[in-house]
Amino acid sequence: MQQIRLLLFPFWVLWFSLCSSVSHARMSPRMAPIAGPVLSPAIGPASPTSASRAAVPYGSQIVAGNTHHHLHGGLLLAIIIVSVISSLILFASFCILIYRRNSGQHTGFKSVQSSEASKSLNLGPILGKLGSLKTSSRKGSVPVIEYSLLEVATNHFNENNILGEGGFSCVYIAQLEDNLYAAVKKIEGDGPESEKEFENEVDLMSRIQHPNIVSLLGYCVSGQSRFLVSELMQNGSLDIQLHGPSNGSALTWHRRMKIALDTARGLEYLHEHCNPPIIHRDLKSSNILLDSNFNAKLSDFGLAVTVGSQSKSNINLSGTIGYVAPEYLLDGKLTEKSDVYAFGVVLLELLMGRKPIEKMTPGQCQSIVTWAMPQLTDRSKLPNIVDPVIKDTMNLKHLYQVAAVAVLCVQPEPSYRPLITDVLHSLIPLVPVELGGTLKSC
Repeated sequence: MQQIRLLLFPFWVLWFSLCSSVSHARMSPRMAPIAGPVLSPAIGPASPTSASRAAVPYGSQIVAGNTHHHLHGGLLLAIIIVSVISSLILFASFCILIYRRNSGQHTGFKSVQSSEASKSLNLGPILGKLGSLKTSSRKGSVPVIEYSLLEVATNHFNENNILGEGGFSCVYIAQLEDNLYAAVKKIEGDGPESEKEFENEVDLMSRIQHPNIVSLLGYCVSGQSRFLVSELMQNGSLDIQLHGPSNGSALTWHRRMKIALDTARGLEYLHEHCNPPIIHRDLKSSNILLDSNFNAKLSDFGLAVTVGSQSKSNINLSGTIGYVAPEYLLDGKLTEKSDVYAFGVVLLELLMGRKPIEKMTPGQCQSIVTWAMPQLTDRSKLPNIVDPVIKDTMNLKHLYQVAAVAVLCVQPEPSYRPLITDVLHSLIPLVPVELGGTLKSC
């Protein structure tokens, strides 16, 4: 209402001025002097014209004045009416334009955030090439790619093109036209739950764009198989980098902090800048992908939910053991703080190079949280549990700060955990400027 009042204010000023002009035009003939000569406004002796007008009988002045003002008053009134009508039309058009613009800003995800994110993503060339491919239709901004094209691009889904495998999915590298490489995720599950997750991921990823979220380039449905085509992340997942053959050797201390910062930025976008907010619900190291420069991006939104849509009756308990927050596991209570807990587990992985769940004996497992918590708060023990790859390569003060953040994130009580925005601001000073933080090199 305040905006409407501000917009109406110039119109009321214009209307008041016009009405005053009309009143003045109608009253001016009656404002002639009742007696005496008509004086020149200039100071000094009366001019010949003034003298001649003084000699004219008063009744003649009134008749001439009425005729003169009547003609000009009618013309002025007509001009004013046309001006008012034109102003009303322009004002109505302006109001409609403002209304449509405001309506667009309050529906779905924030358009300003999406446009700014798309600029920094620099996906124009990729999306342009995809637009020239043989597609059957589109879902929002995402094209539906024909199965025959994916078959050729993956060399008939040759096993040599496999990038990674999951429970019900397999990811292939695909070479599309003009040497455009992409990742094709083939999902084989044929149950209603699998189909729901696929549709949910396409729906969400077709509407969100951020530099720290993997971009969906297209999708395909063929028989019982469904396919997601996304940007290629050359360094695979954080899980592979940490726990694969290289055992984290490519991940320096600053690079790990950069990955943590990127992950926090992606989560902050979901929690703070999407309307309604989105809970990822399956944040883990295997769903954090790394590009050729080790920039981290969130992926796999099949289990993601929007805040307000989740309840015990319509959402099944899902997630990965070791990352699932205790309140969600025990009571089914799901909030943005559940993602913060999972982020804390990822931060512990980056610090210690250990998996979230490790086998102690054939029948006993231990979580990284249970094992690390007593040592994280002891400064004398903390350096001894750091991943050997990065041990003695960081400022101890920074190590204590990151450990403190991790401890807060994995608190059993959700209200004790920080918001992801607070986590983000605590990590920025620990990342070098050239990697996106504010830490200046010595």
